[in-house]
Amino acid sequence: MKYRHQLLFALPLLLQAPLVFAETDEENELALIYGSKPLVSIATGNDLALNRAPSVASVITAEDIKSMGAKDLDEVLETVPGIHVSRSAINYASMYQIRGIGGPSTNPQVLMLQNGIPTNSIYRGDKGKSWGGLSLENVARIEIIRGPGSAMYGADAFSGVINIITKTAANAPGTEFGARAGSFNAKDAWIQHGGKLNESVDVAAYLHIGRTDGFKEIIAADAGRLRAATLAPGPVNTGFDAIDAHIDLGYDKWRLRSDYTQQNNVGTGAGISSALDPVGTDNNERLSADLSWKDPKFSQYWGLGFTGSYLQHAEVADNYIMYPAGAIFPNYTVTAATPQGVLNLLGNPAIGTVIPGLFPNGMMGSPARWERQIRMSGYATYSGFADHNIRLGLGHENLDMYQVRTLKNFWLRPNGTPLPTGAVVDYSAIQPHQLPHRRINKYLYAQDEWSFARDWMLTAGLRHDRYSDFGGTTNPRLAVVWDAAYNLTAKLLYGKAFRAPALLEQYGVNPSGNGNPNLKPESIETVEAAIAWQATMNTQVNLNVFRYNIKDTIRTVANAVAGTGSTFQNTGAQRGDGIELEAVWDASSKLRLTGNYAWQRSIDEATNQDAGYAPRQHINMRGDWQLASGWLLAPQINWVADRKRPSGDTRPQVPDYTTVDLTLRTSRSMKQWDFSASVRNLFDATVLEPSPSGTTPLTVPIPNDLPMAPRSLWLQAIYKL
Repeated sequence: MKYRHQLLFALPLLLQAPLVFAETDEENELALIYGSKPLVSIATGNDLALNRAPSVASVITAEDIKSMGAKDLDEVLETVPGIHVSRSAINYASMYQIRGIGGPSTNPQVLMLQNGIPTNSIYRGDKGKSWGGLSLENVARIEIIRGPGSAMYGADAFSGVINIITKTAANAPGTEFGARAGSFNAKDAWIQHGGKLNESVDVAAYLHIGRTDGFKEIIAADAGRLRAATLAPGPVNTGFDAIDAHIDLGYDKWRLRSDYTQQNNVGTGAGISSALDPVGTDNNERLSADLSWKDPKFSQYWGLGFTGSYLQHAEVADNYIMYPAGAIFPNYTVTAATPQGVLNLLGNPAIGTVIPGLFPNGMMGSPARWERQIRMSGYATYSGFADHNIRLGLGHENLDMYQVRTLKNFWLRPNGTPLPTGAVVDYSAIQPHQLPHRRINKYLYAQDEWSFARDWMLTAGLRHDRYSDFGGTTNPRLAVVWDAAYNLTAKLLYGKAFRAPALLEQYGVNPSGNGNPNLKPESIETVEAAIAWQATMNTQVNLNVFRYNIKDTIRTVANAVAGTGSTFQNTGAQRGDGIELEAVWDASSKLRLTGNYAWQRSIDEATNQDAGYAPRQHINMRGDWQLASGWLLAPQINWVADRKRPSGDTRPQVPDYTTVDLTLRTSRSMKQWDFSASVRNLFDATVLEPSPSGTTPLTVPIPNDLPMAPRSLWLQAIYKL
């Protein structure tokens, strides 16, 4: 009687399939009524129904990606509740602001995984400034946790975790050829194959090649004006060339994966120093491989698994023009403390000689870094205790920035002001921008999923990490999940997480932000409550509320001795709260409507004002309409609003914007061919992302914010053998 009203919705299914229902239990009947739930593994390491996962999670499938017409990872993440993709002036690199946590130039608070293995750079602690536009043709699904994940994943699982799961032979059968072309002279081509080798080895392979000139929106004023030399007004520099290759081999319980990703000629965006640079580029290369073995039924109660991985990452800059020709800085008087290497470059002038601060050919640099990451991990699961599923794990990480190179034509004085020293030369022995460093981490964790009562699940976890340079940190999690009804699940969640100091913050050499080897990790504590409600057989509604507190935020602080620059310190704190609402409605067999609304408030506790940069309100909606002619039409609306400035920045808040995207693609009835066309920003709305603040309105590097892409069009064709 309790579920009479739900069963009425399923009457047509009951009439069509009486034999099926006769053979299932009550829970399976309700699953048939309401539809099966998507599975997620990122929350616990085990596959769980999304509504029962002990975290606030989202899953984006390959079919979802096609429907929304997304070409890269950034476009997908903008549709997830609580996430906004902003931009840095440097390289126009994408920044994933989750629940208002993020900054003006980088976001090391988000842990990026590929097939469960961390890919963050150890230099800045983030995904790397040139890797936002990841191609998606080889992506099977994207799993996202909003909230802390350090109890499972350790460092940088701070505001969220994003796991990109690539395709295997099982979900990419056959051979596929694809090509895409569109605005900004963008061209992409790829080939993908999945099949068997000798009937025992599963093989999946993928190769993607692409390039774009990038959009050329105009920066009206930049930081060059502060140095009497500017190329503004002028266009941003956002082009790049890309290669992405992947192979996946599966044999019995073993899996071997390898990736090669290269992005060359990556434009400098609005400039490395927020001064336009039309010629500087970045060249980046990433090679990774991992070998895993797992047996979930190793014995009656035990399951075992291990993974070993290797990641090699290089970032090599090519001729950054940090300020254009004619840039003027204060003159410098040679003293006894002037380094001998600098004196040699200046022609060994006498003490008291005044060196002009003019850069007649521009202020130039070409930094480069090479790092390798070796990880080993293992886990065991035990189900021998009634109503318990225990998971134990340990691991070892060798994180090594083994080579650094610094080419430039200036010396940074103790106060952070550059002094021209002539031609571009190798400064690696005189004043490197970063010191090489190797970091070792050893960790262990335990997790228990306990069904302590009917329809109740308690998940408790604890992980301890021990780093060779900044010590240990312990992070717990606790989650209670209650299946209040077959169509309603409620969750109460608590978690603590940490962000490890990046090597730039600990060992960087730059008077405007010197490294501090005594830094502690940032920490966050989050409390969340969530419900997942299957309102009808056609309608799913999710709601969650959250509150967090961040401590020991790492920021630059002016040194006590005047004129000696600044140093990274644990000085900041931030608190925040908000709500996230999402719904999916299958209005008919041919129309699905999805949408979400997020509201958040993030407060910098030092000023008791908005932390700035991130939107307080965000709405994303999409419709998937199956046309009678065998095509799918998918309009999408994205509204971003209420982006405040941080304390001290008196500019008006960043303007709100609304964009409309439209995608038209073939449905499965077209068999071998798949065609699609998409228009992004259909009505050519003006979209701005916030630029960094200055100490006064007159010293804001880019006063009019960062202009984003105008209306664009692309066409795509895929042929499947």
